[in-house]
Amino acid sequence: MVDDFSFLLQSLAWPLVLLIAWWLGEQLHTGWKIPRVTSYVAVGLLASAVDLRGLTGDVRGLSFLANFALALVLFELGYRINLRWFRNNPWVPITGVLESLLIFGGAWFVTGWFGLSTEVRLIVCALCMAASPAGIVRVANELRSAGQVTERVMHLCAINCLMTVVVLKLVVGYWHLSTSGDWTAATLGSVYALIFSVAVGGALGLLMPWLLRGRSSQGGSVTVLFALVVLLLTTASYGLKLSPLLAALTFGLVARERRVQLTSAQRDFGSMGEITGLFLFVYVASLVNWRDAWSSLGLAVALLVVRLAVTAACNAGLAYFSGVTMRKGLLTGLALTPMSAYAILLLEQSRRYGLEPAAAAFTALAGLVLILELLGPLVTQRSLMAARETHVTQQDA
Repeated sequence: MVDDFSFLLQSLAWPLVLLIAWWLGEQLHTGWKIPRVTSYVAVGLLASAVDLRGLTGDVRGLSFLANFALALVLFELGYRINLRWFRNNPWVPITGVLESLLIFGGAWFVTGWFGLSTEVRLIVCALCMAASPAGIVRVANELRSAGQVTERVMHLCAINCLMTVVVLKLVVGYWHLSTSGDWTAATLGSVYALIFSVAVGGALGLLMPWLLRGRSSQGGSVTVLFALVVLLLTTASYGLKLSPLLAALTFGLVARERRVQLTSAQRDFGSMGEITGLFLFVYVASLVNWRDAWSSLGLAVALLVVRLAVTAACNAGLAYFSGVTMRKGLLTGLALTPMSAYAILLLEQSRRYGLEPAAAAFTALAGLVLILELLGPLVTQRSLMAARETHVTQQDA
């Protein structure tokens, strides 16, 4: 009887938590204009406090589902990237690269005060460069935001994410080389993963016009096709030990360059995107250990200051050269505040592929993740609203 009751709890835990998260998200968004993702994260953090993973037992596939959910977001982010804009306005990529490098340097300086090992410091610094594509895209879509600030935020987020995965893969290679002297393992952990992740995502992007030839142009059918291709990418990346996130970002970018058209109905992948996104934020938040978050609070505050100062200063300081006002540059930097799912899933993937310092890095970042998961989407929302680029009516809300 006890075993039957335990099995019942394990079976119902995730569906109930997701239902609670959805309900709370709708209530707080309608009544207080709180971003839905903030509510999802709050429920996930509470679930972590009561050990949600323990209630569900050792459920296989949760990490894969989370990577698939984030890959959908990264495909959409990649599709919104306009490479011709980079050529016409090179100050945008310059800003993205510069702020990423300055965040890495500032984080390296700060982490030196907290007695972390070299490998852990490198991982923490690499992850601090990344904004959260899931949080930013979800909030922007929720607000129907469009304009100079929104487009800059999307493009800079993509640059930051790309630099993060490149640097992290190089750290993986460095760690394999320094611990075992194995050049093969170092190459497979860095160069191989980067090149083939881009190659697989790009190849599928090139194939999309052929897959769409003669098919219905209705938003629903095309959305299903894109989702299935992203699922294929995620599965193949797991099997080949590639980065599903980098592959999905490349897929979206190449699909846009190949003139594959997406309708507004396909943004956020409809109901499927809503459900997978809900799961993603709850799942990632449930991974945060409150004890680790509390013990790393000092480091979290220091890294938070570095991230906010660099993104705000870089975007405001270079705003004139990139063609916007200093105010819009400042709002762009603030909108890049979120950092959660992307960093955590990169860490989980690196740990799964044998990077031992990843666990220690996750412990060190727990406090920062907790703060930015809760407050980051709210800062993004308020920044886009202050930029007056939102197009949500009272009925939409």
